Amino acid sequence: MNILITNDDGIQADGIIELANSIKTIANVYVVAPDTQRSATGHAITIHDPIMIKEENIGEGINAYSISGTPADCVKVGIEAIFKDIDIDLVLSGINNGPNLGTDVIYSGTVSAAIEGLIQKKPSIAVSYDSYKISKDKYKEAATYVVNLIKNISNDMDIFNDCILNVNIPDIEIKGTKITKLGIRQYENDVEERQSPYGKRYVWIGGKVKELEQDKDSDIYATENGYISVTPVNIDMTNFKKIEVLNSINL
Repeated sequence: MNILITNDDGIQADGIIELANSIKTIANVYVVAPDTQRSATGHAITIHDPIMIKEENIGEGINAYSISGTPADCVKVGIEAIFKDIDIDLVLSGINNGPNLGTDVIYSGTVSAAIEGLIQKKPSIAVSYDSYKISKDKYKEAATYVVNLIKNISNDMDIFNDCILNVNIPDIEIKGTKITKLGIRQYENDVEERQSPYGKRYVWIGGKVKELEQDKDSDIYATENGYISVTPVNIDMTNFKKIEVLNSINL
């Protein structure tokens, strides 16, 4: 099996290094990752600037490159250029430093890289860890789960025909795995206005996650209660229920 691995935290992030070194025990590993942090870039691609490519060393037996592009670029460039002569069987994105839960997947570079894999007609999985302070041992544990997931799902790859799997691993004692739907993420004070020492106006986007009641079958509820969430996510955003309504209106 040939597996392409990427992320949005950058080529030297502990998450991708631990994942690549674990995955190489079951597959040929090919890595293309951003040369720097590219979180929250969504599905942006680079079309007005050249994308620079650099060979990297992140572990023995791992073919690795960094590029000056986005996570989605990494998958596109990896499949269509750098490793164009390799038949990639699976795309992995992660292990992300921090969760990608609920409606946050819209902004996620990690999830968008996996979605680019789907666009490239490759089975794809995004993996995130629900913490921003992660030891290498925790990354190794998460990577071991991904290895087992791939082994368990390898005979059912048709599930990836129209979706990716978005996996989030909790930072508490793990009770098991739940198949989930996307929950709802909202933030308090997510755009904070400030003034520079020179009197210039600027804003900082961030904010604290609001505590919302979540459905018990959501990814957020699962991870908060100690379960690894596995959510099938597709890219068809068509609201089919409204097609009939619109067809009935004289537009």
